[in-house]
Amino acid sequence: MTSADASALPDDLHTALDAWIDAHFDDEVRFLQALVQVPTDTPPGDNAPHAVRTARLLADMGLAAEAHPVPADQVQAQGMVSITNLVVRRPYAAGGPVIALNAHGDVVPPGEGWTQDPYGGAVVDGCLYGRAAAVSKSDFATYTYALRALEAVAAARGRALRGGVELHFTYDEEFGGELGPGWLLRQGLTRPDLLLAAGFSWQVVTAHNGCLQMEVTVHGRMAHAAYPDTGVDALQAAVAILNVLYAQNARYRAELRSRVPGIDHPYLNVGRIEGGTNTNVVPGKVAFKLDRRMIPEEDVAQVEADVRALIAEAAAACPGITVDVRRLLLAHSLQPQPGNAALVAALQRHGEAVFGEPIPVSGTPLYTDVRLYGAAGVPAAIYGAGPRTVLESGAKRADEHLRLSDLRGATKVVARTLADLLRAD
Repeated sequence: MTSADASALPDDLHTALDAWIDAHFDDEVRFLQALVQVPTDTPPGDNAPHAVRTARLLADMGLAAEAHPVPADQVQAQGMVSITNLVVRRPYAAGGPVIALNAHGDVVPPGEGWTQDPYGGAVVDGCLYGRAAAVSKSDFATYTYALRALEAVAAARGRALRGGVELHFTYDEEFGGELGPGWLLRQGLTRPDLLLAAGFSWQVVTAHNGCLQMEVTVHGRMAHAAYPDTGVDALQAAVAILNVLYAQNARYRAELRSRVPGIDHPYLNVGRIEGGTNTNVVPGKVAFKLDRRMIPEEDVAQVEADVRALIAEAAAACPGITVDVRRLLLAHSLQPQPGNAALVAALQRHGEAVFGEPIPVSGTPLYTDVRLYGAAGVPAAIYGAGPRTVLESGAKRADEHLRLSDLRGATKVVARTLADLLRAD
């Protein structure tokens, strides 16, 4: 179906979808509150209970969810406790695409500084507060109620739906997605024609950065601080290595720029460092974890080789020091895909109609599970409930929240888009 065919659908269908969502919006908000009230902090990553709760709530709406638990040994090897991924399948008549809607339920722990209960789901001044309220339990609600609106309105008006919809609610985004969407795809449990994945802003996102994460362990030799010459200071060597790594950020800014709007340049960050035994001991071991964001134009294998070479060269300049480097994560970037054109056009068209302003297409410096669908050959876009920018929502910070007007609007945009692509005519 061409974009012109989609735009020819009568406005009254879209109006009916909007009206159904408005009439059931209080239920949608309660659904999201129930999801926020079940913690899914990762780590520790004991997320199966949330899947159980979600499946029960979906069943109450007449949506049967297949539960796909990931084997415990794989989950524990990833450093988590439990994962059960959910798939809801809604097949329609032949002649249309199968569209998967994916959102993740796992989220980082709340941390400090909250003025609202991070698991309360309180609604204050038109905003719903709680960890994962914005990213991305919100899109459990967006996608579920867009699907319900589509089916209810199509049935009431005798409109034929062609193709199908799948809801993929997964629980491994924070650790890379390999046991979430990656596991579903590898097990042959899904092979959709198109994918729409959880959003975090008003933009339609069609590309994102890749990410390399490493743990670097610097080995020296402990000694009493009164006799420092009898030891080899691992912290001093770690500082030398860190200085070399951080110096790369200036080069990245100057030399490496992405052609994708919304993505600027690569960046290297060290997010955790630990070591030593006491203040009066020369530290014999120091470990730090780094995060290297890769723009879509970069070759991931070359990036990893370059980072390892920089570390080895810096360590070699420190006598008595040895270094171990362990890869923690290698997430490929998502490249812009021509096969998602109809999906993107529909999202933009209805986004502008619902929100009253043009909806841009861009990339994002984040990395997401969507890369796994892209690698499997599934054209994809990222869009769902969210503010104009990620920072506005407080995602992964204190007092994360979602404006209910954005949830309502995004649900309408997704329902209208599904109606267009599934030929509800």
